Amino acid sequence: MGGGNPVVVQSMTKTNTTDVRATLAQIRRLAKEGCELVRVAVPDRRALACLGEIVGKSPVPVIADIHYSSGLAIGSLEAGAACVRVNPGNLGGRGEFRKVALAARRLGRAVRIGVNEGSLDPAIIRKRDLSASEKMVESAMLYLETAGKTGLEDVKLSLKSSDVINTIGAYKAIAQRTDLPLHIGITEAGDVFSGSIRSGVGLGILLAGGIGDTIRVSLTAPPETEVRAAWEILRSLGLRKRGVELISCPTCSRCEQDTMKIVEKVRKQTAGIEKPMRVAVMGCGVNGPGECEASDAGLVMAASGRALLYVGGKVVGRVPAASAADELAAAVNKLAVPKGGE
Repeated sequence: MGGGNPVVVQSMTKTNTTDVRATLAQIRRLAKEGCELVRVAVPDRRALACLGEIVGKSPVPVIADIHYSSGLAIGSLEAGAACVRVNPGNLGGRGEFRKVALAARRLGRAVRIGVNEGSLDPAIIRKRDLSASEKMVESAMLYLETAGKTGLEDVKLSLKSSDVINTIGAYKAIAQRTDLPLHIGITEAGDVFSGSIRSGVGLGILLAGGIGDTIRVSLTAPPETEVRAAWEILRSLGLRKRGVELISCPTCSRCEQDTMKIVEKVRKQTAGIEKPMRVAVMGCGVNGPGECEASDAGLVMAASGRALLYVGGKVVGRVPAASAADELAAAVNKLAVPKGGE
């Protein structure tokens, strides 16, 4: 992570960690969607007792999310967590953090110093001469200094806020002071609609400026949605590609078919594809042919209940509008199969 490596996508489980079966099932679904790191809350000793099994059976590295207890953080590292996330605002001070850093160094594990504007150390909150972004940066730097004194090198930082502008300001400032990997996100961003927009704006600005080594889109929604949103952000910026990029027109009175239903059907039938592909569904011939010629596959809805089916930038047939979505999805799924494979 960091050092020119691809931006890593992560999410967090929303199950009760003591329910090992449900937690592992969710982790496996996340991995299938393209999640590469998963964070699991460890709020108490009961959750800690379950962490070892989760770590051992998880298909991706597990990060333990810790608040209020250095003991739980150290226990999580000893249970096999690849990393622990600790919050400088509530861990109990730099002395407690030092214990965690020393354990991580001894075990060869990583620590994320995860600052949140909503839970800063009271001493930093009282510094009225600092902006919200500056308070987050100062908090991170204090604990980074402690990590350095222990010799711990495997450290990453996050400085999150529910305020997009404050988040951008904090990350831009910290990026000027360290080259450590940065985990970026807009915390408590909201539901799928508002949260995706706010995350897209905030993370897009940072990533376009070269800031960010791993991302999470925090949504009040199933975590699989977070992963899909994260990949869409990366794909939109040309940073990484995975799965089907669906291009579709907004529709207007020129459309003679229900393009919105067709798009939704194609999306569902191609959701499991990992191979990067561009697929277009266009409601008329204004921009339709151009978009389909630039795509791996596509549809242009034509008159008289027909549609032009494109594959490889060329028209390969005229299909009934009623079955157009199925025809396109079948063509896309066929393209997704490796040559010589089934």
